[in-house]
Amino acid sequence: MKRIETIKDKKLFTDIIKNGKYKKNEHYIIYIRKREDEKKQYGIAISNKVGHAVIRNKLKRQTRGIIDEYKNIFKNGYNYIIMIRKRCKESSFAEMRASFVELLEK
Repeated sequence: MKRIETIKDKKLFTDIIKNGKYKKNEHYIIYIRKREDEKKQYGIAISNKVGHAVIRNKLKRQTRGIIDEYKNIFKNGYNYIIMIRKRCKESSFAEMRASFVELLEK
């Protein structure tokens, strides 16, 4: 994921979560909000309750890898916030990937 494609602004992050539509399954919650231009941006969030920083960072790295692999499934002109749920901690990378792709195709 390139730096340009990430959402860092806290106000935008919370606005997407409060006002966007969402899809969820046992591993992820994806919030979606329309943009004014044709770019697509991503934000990744994970709760401190999931585990220590090492575990959270590992899950974020894995999720970024999945996003990079399946960028063509995301539509242009939208912002996406991907929230990683606690269930990811016990799952394998293959299960996480399958769950993510299934959620995107809904």
